[in-house]
Amino acid sequence: MPLQRRLPKFGFKNINRVEYKGINLDLIQTLATKLNVSEITPEVLVKNGICAKKDLVKILGRGELSGKINVTAHGFSAKAKADIEKAGGTATTL
Repeated sequence: MPLQRRLPKFGFKNINRVEYKGINLDLIQTLATKLNVSEITPEVLVKNGICAKKDLVKILGRGELSGKINVTAHGFSAKAKADIEKAGGTATTL
């Protein structure tokens, strides 16, 4: 049997893919109440051990916000951005 038929097939890996670290709104809310802050940035997340310094942060929409929180991140899902703005905060993309 030829070599190309003896070896197993492997999938495609896109070298241009951008990997984000997903952070949900419920984690943002617990962090804001624990630290008593109204501004969440990637530096705050790194300082509290939630993500690494080189991670790209994307805010996802699971959970709810109870107060006005200004969030700065590399990306937002549509639901997360709508929920942040509905609560009175701002969603700033880096």
